[in-house]
Parts: sequence; C-alpha cells; structure tokens
Amino acid sequence: MSNLSRRGFTLGALAGIPVLAACGNGVGSPGSQKIDARADATLNYLYSNYPNARDLANKASGVLVMPVVTEAGFGLGGGYGRGALRINDATVDYYSAAKGSFGLQIGAQQFSHVLFFMTEDALQSFRRSPGWVAGANVEYALPDQGGNLTADTTTVTSPVVAVIFGQAGIMAGATIEGTKYTRIIP
Repeated sequence: MSNLSRRGFTLGALAGIPVLAACGNGVGSPGSQKIDARADATLNYLYSNYPNARDLANKASGVLVMPVVTEAGFGLGGGYGRGALRINDATVDYYSAAKGSFGLQIGAQQFSHVLFFMTEDALQSFRRSPGWVAGANVEYALPDQGGNLTADTTTVTSPVVAVIFGQAGIMAGATIEGTKYTRIIP
C-alpha cells in the first residue's frame, strides 16, 4: 500500500480534467433545440411588434438571433448570451456573445438582439473569423413604441445592422465596451 502525496493527487486530478471535459461536449444534448426555440420566439416577437423588421430580414444575407443577453456591471461589467445564425430561415451555426465593459456603470439588465448581415461579404467575414468583435461598422437601431424600425437606404447599405429590444432591468453609466461572438456547439 502506498501513500498518496498532495502533489500526486493534484497531478492526477489535473490529468483527469480533459477526460471529464470531453464528457460534456454537447453532442446529442438538447441545447440546440432550446436555442432554436428561443430564437423562433424572439423573431416572432420582433416581427409582431416591429413589422418593418421582416423587410430588413428579407433583404439580409443572414441573421444572428441572440434571444437573451444578460449583463451586469459595477465599474467593471460583463455579459453573456447564446444564439443561432440563420441563413434563408435555417439555422446554420450557433454562437455565444461575451461582453466586457469598463467605466462608470451600475446595474443589471437582460435584452434580445438581432444582427442583420446586409451584405454577403459581412456575413462571410463573420463566419470565417475565429471570434468576431462588434466594432464601428455596426449600426444600432433601438426600436421605441409603435414599430418605427425601418429598412431604408442607410440601413440596407450598412454591412451589419443590430436591433436591440426587449430590455428588462436597469443599467446606467458611461462605458467603453466590446462584444465578441464565438461559434459554439450547444
């Protein structure tokens, strides 16, 4: 019988992590059906409350639907959500959105957002990149009451249009932030 030292136990535990991590790789899990159901509900809500969004979707090369993004901050902030990339109304990939921010901020909120890729180039650039970061070339539309979201010549010529809606919670402040989108297997 041998004594197991702390070092031996630690090395053994660390060696077992990759084996355990491979067990939960998502293949065969219901995660994709959950994301698809939430994406369907999100698009139905968007189209019923902002009917002009359907015109925007019809002109888009692809649509990334993020049904729920949760973020919180107090000085430093972060957020996370999962969604589906759809081309011709069919899901082709799943993505996560990880958000980071820094500045004067306090609060927490949840919201939905949809990215409309208005050009084939923008869509292919998004799909080819290992982790696409939202930047200066994204136009944001924040719909108010009454369905005032429109697809005009300005939005149609933008490479990516982001529509944020369904906000719940309170978040206040002035920050510098970025969002990274990464392909996942749910």
